[in-house]
Amino acid sequence: MNTNITVIVDNKRDKNKRLGSEWGLSLLIEYSRKKILLDTGGSDLFIKNLKKLGMDVADVDHAVLSHAHCDHANGMPAFFRNNSKAKFYLRDGTSDNCYGKIGFLHFYAGIPREMISEYHDRIVMASGDYTIMDGVYLIPHKTEGLSLIGEKGGMYRRTPHGFIPDDFSHEQSLVIDSSKGLVILNSCSHGGVINIVNEVRKTFPDKHIYAIIGGFHLFTKPASEIHDIAQALDSMRVDLICTGHCTKERAYRIMKKDLGDKLVQMRVGLSIKI
Repeated sequence: MNTNITVIVDNKRDKNKRLGSEWGLSLLIEYSRKKILLDTGGSDLFIKNLKKLGMDVADVDHAVLSHAHCDHANGMPAFFRNNSKAKFYLRDGTSDNCYGKIGFLHFYAGIPREMISEYHDRIVMASGDYTIMDGVYLIPHKTEGLSLIGEKGGMYRRTPHGFIPDDFSHEQSLVIDSSKGLVILNSCSHGGVINIVNEVRKTFPDKHIYAIIGGFHLFTKPASEIHDIAQALDSMRVDLICTGHCTKERAYRIMKKDLGDKLVQMRVGLSIKI
């Protein structure tokens, strides 16, 4: 079954500079005659870029939020205003409680406030391994100890008892069963891209993983750790690795030395045919 993935929003502009860019991510997946939107970027830019690409957000059949951060969710109000039919799938750990931390200061970095209550009739809280349609799945984190990653990265959630390190229970992978194998899409991979590939492998033990697509949150990582991740991905026999957004260009260049043609850089307007 043919699958087409188009980058609607990313930090890196298209070569012709016809499309806008911003810090955020939005992808459109066309699969089995359905259109699936993954994330909405940091504003309504995704709608403007869709129009320039000859697409209409009103035609989206399903929408997915990869995780509850503003640079992926701030376009949600615009989505609901311009699409009247699609359900929007959030992980059941999602709330307006995500914060970043610099020094002693916490700052809000989550989804638009009141979004869940305002559009409760359109939002589906996905629990466990969730099937959107035949061949399209939402897979949560299944790795323990992810709050250590949250604390190290300065990412927190606010609770009635104070701030706690984020364990990314609001993060999920969109997995597509394509004709070449499984395609994993995880926009920031906060829980670790290697953990994510292993989680999907254990969930679908009889399936080949063809591609991992998304941001890998490597822009603050030391070069040695980036090399280790690239080499681990190579050893996992994933055929295609496409990354951008929070990987950023420095980490991309480091990974390119290890992965060669297997690694593709994400940019606005990029079309990936599988």
